Amino acid sequence: MSQSSRYNSRRRRASARYRGPAEPPAEGAAGQDNEPDQHEVARAIVLRQLTASAKSRKQLEDKLADRDVPEGVAQEVLDRFEEVNLVDDRSFAAMFVRSRAETRKLSRSALRRELQQRGITGELAEEALEQRTDEDETEDAHDLVRKKMPRSIDFSDRKEVDKVTRRLVSMLGRKGYPPGLAFGVVKEELSAFGTEDDFSEPDPWPSI
Repeated sequence: MSQSSRYNSRRRRASARYRGPAEPPAEGAAGQDNEPDQHEVARAIVLRQLTASAKSRKQLEDKLADRDVPEGVAQEVLDRFEEVNLVDDRSFAAMFVRSRAETRKLSRSALRRELQQRGITGELAEEALEQRTDEDETEDAHDLVRKKMPRSIDFSDRKEVDKVTRRLVSMLGRKGYPPGLAFGVVKEELSAFGTEDDFSEPDPWPSI
C-alpha cells in the first residue's frame, strides 16, 4: 500500500469513528464564511503536537489524518514546517535514541523497531543508532540485571537459580537484547552476586 493510500485509509477510519450523521451543507456566503481554513486547522494541530513533545513527520501525518485533514493540505503544511526546521526527522531520531536508551535502556534492535513505528528507517535510523555501541548495550544490560536481581538467592537450589535466570534473561529479551548476550550478562551477575562457595554454574544453562 502506498503512503498516500495509507494516509487516506487512516483518514477514512478516523472520520467513521468521530463523525456523526452528515449535516446538510450551509447555503450561500454565510456557509462559506463559517468553513474553517484547512491549512490553518492543520498548522494549529501540528503546533499543538510539537508543543507537547517532539514528533516525527509520520506521527504528525497520522495525527492530521485522524483529524480528517486532506492529504494534500497535510503535506503542504508539513513541508513548510520542515523548511523552517520545526519538523526534522534526523534530529528527532537522534534525540529519541538518546532518550529511550537512557530512560529504558533499550537495545539497538528495539530502538530500531520503535523508530520504524515512527516512520524513520534506513539511513536516518542507522545514523541515530550509531550513538550506541556494543559496550553501551552490555553496560546497560548489566545495570538492568542488577536492578532486577532478587535480594537473596539460594544457590544450592538449582530450580531457584534456573527460575531467576529465566526471569532475568526474559526481561532482557523484552528490551531487545539477543539471547547470547542476555545469558552471558545474567551468568556474570549471578556469579558476582554469590560467592565461590555457594555458586555453581548450571550445566547447561537453562534456555528460554
